[in-house]
Amino acid sequence: MKFIIQAGREALESNGGLVLAGKIFAGLDLDRRVNAVKIDGVLEPKITNGDVVRSYFGLLVLGRTAYEDIELYRANGFFRRALGIRRVPSAETLRQRMDRAAGRFDIAIKEANAVLLGGAALTPVKTELGEYLPLDVDVSPFDNSKTHKEGVGRTYKGMDGYAPNFAYVGAEGYLLNCELRPGTQHCQKGTPEFLAETFALLGKTNVSCSVLLRMDAGNDAAENVRQCRQEGRAYIIKRNLRRESLEDWLAVAKIYGAAAQPRPGKIVYIGSCTRFMDDGHGSLEPWRIVFEVTVRTIKANGEQLLLPEIEADTYWTGLEEYAETVIELYHGHGTSEQFHSELKSDMGVERLPSGKFKTNATVLQAAMMAFNTLRRIGQGILALAEIVPQQARSRRRRLRSVLQDIMYLACKYVQRSHRHFLKFNCACPWLRAFEVLYARL
Repeated sequence: MKFIIQAGREALESNGGLVLAGKIFAGLDLDRRVNAVKIDGVLEPKITNGDVVRSYFGLLVLGRTAYEDIELYRANGFFRRALGIRRVPSAETLRQRMDRAAGRFDIAIKEANAVLLGGAALTPVKTELGEYLPLDVDVSPFDNSKTHKEGVGRTYKGMDGYAPNFAYVGAEGYLLNCELRPGTQHCQKGTPEFLAETFALLGKTNVSCSVLLRMDAGNDAAENVRQCRQEGRAYIIKRNLRRESLEDWLAVAKIYGAAAQPRPGKIVYIGSCTRFMDDGHGSLEPWRIVFEVTVRTIKANGEQLLLPEIEADTYWTGLEEYAETVIELYHGHGTSEQFHSELKSDMGVERLPSGKFKTNATVLQAAMMAFNTLRRIGQGILALAEIVPQQARSRRRRLRSVLQDIMYLACKYVQRSHRHFLKFNCACPWLRAFEVLYARL
């Protein structure tokens, strides 16, 4: 079949979802904050800081990070109108302003992001004793190999890049806080300060139930536990056994644990015990440890073992729930790996655009706000399950699906008598949900 290619003057757009992102951004009061920032060498800018931040935010919610991509939208009236931008900067202006303002926009963006989360529905996890809002803190390396960017170093995963720290809140995986770190930095370094900042940002949201901090063994440090206990925060931190003997833990498990035999040749002990630890002021206080010790004498394939195989997983926790509940709650921490993947792969944020560390740190803060904007759009679509296509019915919309189904929605942009219209095909399966979501935001 042959097609005839023609050019027309109709304003056809392939990014209809920008109007949803623009409506979310409009309620954050970020322009006033960033416009108040004084930048050396930019005394009276023709393009305001707010327009620069809005323009780069528009790129991020479309899955773009390169400064040069802004040239695709400079002559696009819909891009400017959807995001409330007066003047779209050139790629050179965008790069220079981000470099000169490196680090100065971060606080304003973090506070605006907390306001954004204040309008999101955060789902807690339920236990036999109550509800907890999960707060998952974890490091996920960014691969920036074969570059000479400032701060790039050998990460614990054996690649050159950065080692940023992230804090996700709620079962949906909203990004509450993030911090760019050099690739060689240990995951625990700077974590107490990061936790203090994260808890402060949490206070700016509409969270009403108790918060449950979950961290892996890389953050097994007494100062983290002390900080949670002093602030009255629930926590589950996986312990690093270091030089502790597996045989000793098996002996403890036989005394304090309940044994179960899921199959012949495998015994699992689950329980809890108490250790008295220094509270940081010279006194001792009881800290609860939940453990799961597994002993195998026969492998799953039937192979007999000459010596028993012992595995031990132990956790610091301030919860009073059953040990089985605590272990199940910690297993939910693994979902944060999916959130990392959405940020790095779906949004394309992994290879940061600048050669300067502080600029890339600001880029990551802007990406956090774009991440949450896409998450809010996706969860808003899920709330309209009765009027969206069947394939959209799931517990959480992956950001790639939000980009493909909503952000890249084709439409026709019409301006008439000082009024602006977006026209969609009447057969578009997302039209009704788009209309309702736009009205609700």
